[in-house]
Amino acid sequence: MFHIPFGSPSRRRCDGVSRRQMLRLGSTGLFGGLTLPQLLAAQEASPTARPGKAKSCIFIFLEGGPPQQDMWDPKPDAPIEIRGPFDPIATKTPGVIFTEHCRKCATITDKFTVVRSHSHNDNGHSTGAYYVMTGHKPTFPDGEHPIPTNDVFPSLGSFVGRELGSNGKVPAYINMPHPSSAGGPGFLGAEYAPFVIEADPSQPDFEVKDLGRVDGLTESRAALRQKLLAGLESERRRIGRAAAMSTYYTKAYDLINSPEARKAFHIQSEPAPVRESYGMSQIGQCALLGRRLVEAGCRFVGIDAPGWDVHFNCFPSLKTDLIPPADQAFYALVTDLEQRGLLDSTLVVMMGEMGRTPRVNAQAGRDHWSMAQCILFAGGGIRPGQIIGSTDAQAAAPTSDPVSVADLLRTIHTLMGIDANKEYPDPLGRPVPLVNGGKLIPGLIA
Repeated sequence: MFHIPFGSPSRRRCDGVSRRQMLRLGSTGLFGGLTLPQLLAAQEASPTARPGKAKSCIFIFLEGGPPQQDMWDPKPDAPIEIRGPFDPIATKTPGVIFTEHCRKCATITDKFTVVRSHSHNDNGHSTGAYYVMTGHKPTFPDGEHPIPTNDVFPSLGSFVGRELGSNGKVPAYINMPHPSSAGGPGFLGAEYAPFVIEADPSQPDFEVKDLGRVDGLTESRAALRQKLLAGLESERRRIGRAAAMSTYYTKAYDLINSPEARKAFHIQSEPAPVRESYGMSQIGQCALLGRRLVEAGCRFVGIDAPGWDVHFNCFPSLKTDLIPPADQAFYALVTDLEQRGLLDSTLVVMMGEMGRTPRVNAQAGRDHWSMAQCILFAGGGIRPGQIIGSTDAQAAAPTSDPVSVADLLRTIHTLMGIDANKEYPDPLGRPVPLVNGGKLIPGLIA
């Protein structure tokens, strides 16, 4: 079993980092520890967005590495030790096949595009995720390390949040259901760290703790505290950052009491048929909550879906616990966004930090393989109904239109109307572009 219910015993990936460690570190503030006042300060400081087709992005990260040949790039003519046990099926797009457990997405291939030729050379979990999310080669070894890993270079989500700012009452950058190891703000500072929802929205008792009141603190007592704080601050003139943060504390108080924010996070208000259409899995309900958050003005929703590090006896887990929930979540999200008129303005991306080895190993699993992997794109100004790029007979390496990490990041920024060449000074004052090199993925942008 690779499904990890929220609150389950700690389980380590092969790099030695347990999910419990990430949750604990996230809650201490090493990941961001972001307060509502800091988030609001970030939103006010963000410049006006440039025109772009995509106004928001929902980025589903299949942590551990989804096997490309068992999902969206099957090789039915290869030997069994390459192709695996899953049968190919036809899709809505003539000539395009998926495997049998991607059945729902196979019916809507006219609404999204698969890039089959994404490739890079980092085979580590933490280092690969760092590379994908920041565009910079890691300077640390894979394995045990502090979280977040990107203490210098900002993540994709932090740059999007900084450039676009929130478009409503919720933070610009939100991650769930736990911190992403490479999702930190780097040199942009804690103001641009994600607001992390450390809870599983598929659970009956799900709530966003940062929007709840302290037990025993009545509205009258909360109002009295605000009055006392205002009185203390009036005794001494606040200047510079102190004055700014005073304003943001007041705004944070207003956000906690905001009906719009509470409504956005209250997934329980969704009709039962809608919730069931996404699947009552962690990834499914995170995708549904992501849709609610972009409706409320969030610019970048990161969904970290664990369990894909399938080294041992992988096919039973892929068949029941991994592929079908991801397939259903992506299908429902794309369909729901389209029905609500939001697909054109919402970019949806689903991928992992790597693919898996072409050959099944002696333990009936697949190992790390970053040289070939698939990315799914929907909405946000992409040209749907395509397969971009191809791999060899073993799904081991691109044979056409190879796509690099820099290509991926440049394309996402461009779709969101962000100048990928814009520079920010690093801690030493050196100019750092949002994306270092790269080209637009050929044929993806409409």
